[in-house]
Amino acid sequence: MADELILKVTGMDCDGCVKAVTRAATGAGTAPLSVDLKSGEMRLPAGADVPAITRAIQRAGFGIDGAEQGANHGAHHHHHH
Repeated sequence: MADELILKVTGMDCDGCVKAVTRAATGAGTAPLSVDLKSGEMRLPAGADVPAITRAIQRAGFGIDGAEQGANHGAHHHHHH
């Protein structure tokens, strides 16, 4: 189905991580449909604010596979505007 988005979350290794990632996404405005610990896949409804969710998850200490942040933004600089 094409009406959902899948983000690959890196760094999750326990149920506590899944809960933290879920909380981060929910706090960014969109509760994930599911978060799979083994594959790292977080399913989001279409129209989710992916950049906001990505930032929230990165702030929580996890990574997003394929996110532009982290790849070409050098070391972990946290700019709070």
